[in-house]
Amino acid sequence: MSTRTTRVMAWVVVIALALSGAGVAALSVIGASDGGDDAPGSAPAAPVTPAPGSEQAPDPALQRFYGQRPAWEPCRKGLQCATLTVPLDYRDPGGDALQIALLKVPASGERLGSLVVNPGGPGAPGTDYAAAARQVFGRPLRQRFDIVGFDPRGVGDSNPVDCLSDDELTAYLATDPDPDTPAEERAYVAMADAMGTGCQERSGELAAHVSTAEAARDMDVLRSALGETTLTYFGASYGTKLGATYAELFPGNVGRFVLDGAVDPRLGTREVNLQQAQGFETALRAYVANCVESTDDCFLGSSVEEGLGTIQDLMVRIDAEPLPAGGGRRLTEGDAFLGLALPLYSRDYWVILSAALRDALDGDGATLMELADLYNDRSGGTYKTNSAEAIYAINCLDDPWAITADQVAAEVPAYTRASPTFGRVFAWMNTTCGGIKVTSTEPRLDIRAEGAAPILVIGTTRDPATPLVWAEALAEQLDSGVLVTRDGDGHTGYRSGNDCVDTAVEDYLLDGTVPQDGLAC
Repeated sequence: MSTRTTRVMAWVVVIALALSGAGVAALSVIGASDGGDDAPGSAPAAPVTPAPGSEQAPDPALQRFYGQRPAWEPCRKGLQCATLTVPLDYRDPGGDALQIALLKVPASGERLGSLVVNPGGPGAPGTDYAAAARQVFGRPLRQRFDIVGFDPRGVGDSNPVDCLSDDELTAYLATDPDPDTPAEERAYVAMADAMGTGCQERSGELAAHVSTAEAARDMDVLRSALGETTLTYFGASYGTKLGATYAELFPGNVGRFVLDGAVDPRLGTREVNLQQAQGFETALRAYVANCVESTDDCFLGSSVEEGLGTIQDLMVRIDAEPLPAGGGRRLTEGDAFLGLALPLYSRDYWVILSAALRDALDGDGATLMELADLYNDRSGGTYKTNSAEAIYAINCLDDPWAITADQVAAEVPAYTRASPTFGRVFAWMNTTCGGIKVTSTEPRLDIRAEGAAPILVIGTTRDPATPLVWAEALAEQLDSGVLVTRDGDGHTGYRSGNDCVDTAVEDYLLDGTVPQDGLAC
């Protein structure tokens, strides 16, 4: 790793420490701390008197789970942690139970209530997201709200789903993501099957009960435990799907909701992969265009097309011969894909991407490998969270649709038109859930949330992971959706350097001021 890249990667280490496992989902929205006097532990937690009616369960059979009072205890240098008990299977509330990990950052000023937050993934721990509140949320929100994060069932410290050993998971993540030989195709299919089999064998009955709908039901138990009659919520990325699902299941319990970097819940796996491929291509083009337009001699080339070609050729070379990455490791195309994708989540990290690509073009894969490890919460040969397994288990349980390997070729043309750089990778993702061995007990919902309070839906024009069209679609689907758009780069809109978005979000959460539908920022 070059000297210049060592300096740049120091930033990545700082980011990783700040997130402490929140991974790519939190990285997508994190910004610099705005300082202030509300450091963790600077204010004691205010006593909470449960609001009348907050303890009432939607079903008498679930009453024992409602009205819980979390036993908050000090944790993480001034924060507070607790657990929440929920049923493994909501159809059998008398059966096995799960423990949901909670973390609270108490309000530093006059408390308005609790703001429940989720960073997405699926698979990112919400406890880590809340713990990074000074970087993620503006001071006005931190002063008035207890910021409460939870690890959804199967994630982080909430009965984490387990599918592979660390060595097996490393091999899974390094697998060629766009196989072009029969041997590579067999290896790809075998790893997907191993993941599905492993989830069932290593996690047992839990593997069939980590759906988004069940996590949303857990959120209503959490609302009750916080003593609130309505839920105030901020969800980013996949957290928007979780929030929209809650709104459909419990429209009368929706308080002030903000869904940032929205997912379109009506899309199937094929459409999600196709549109996400296009989103990453759009983000990559913006990155290359910035290099070409802001420097006299862009290291990638003199035009956007030449720069994209340089990156595409690099990926081909890595596919043919993985690069040395330090510590005896070698950067495969699978690793390089993740290392390339991560910095596209925020324009602030384009400088890191440039350093990584410069090194890779010089034959050194260490920086891209560092980025891939950060994406997967890997450090020192082990994984700090189960995010890579949870995203598989949750996504495939929600939508087990898949095609077979011999059907991929017919999909490739559409995908490569949408994304010459990433298309084949995303086309092969359509086979991923073919290995799942369990089925969900939850029906697929038609999300409308009729009767819910206004729900803010935020989309960003060049968002790589959740394209703007998804936010537009979700706002239209929700009976009370209010669309806010940010013209910019990176994933999600709040705290991304746009005062218009930040004001809209904070005014709504604090005062209930609903922005104009279609507000363009």
